[in-house]
Amino acid sequence: MKRTIVALASLVILVAAAGQSARAADAYQGGVLAKRWCAACHVVSTDQKRGSTQAPPFSEIAKKPGLTAASIALFLLRPHPPMPDMDLSRTEAGDLAAYIESQK
Repeated sequence: MKRTIVALASLVILVAAAGQSARAADAYQGGVLAKRWCAACHVVSTDQKRGSTQAPPFSEIAKKPGLTAASIALFLLRPHPPMPDMDLSRTEAGDLAAYIESQK
């Protein structure tokens, strides 16, 4: 009986953990992050007038062949000059990548 209870408790914990890690990326939240952190250099939305001439607009990034939200998120998680290391969480990188991908 005790083994059954322990096994069921373990199963409940695993299912709860899997549900949290399987959260879908939130493009809306990514847009909020983009406007706060990225808009100084990138044009992040159609209503933004200008960004830096050194940084491509998100719409241009989104249209690159073969680029996916997953590859964008991975890129954002790795420090890469000339961009600052924003120390994004996986969730933030996923949300931001979903937003960039939505700019096609």
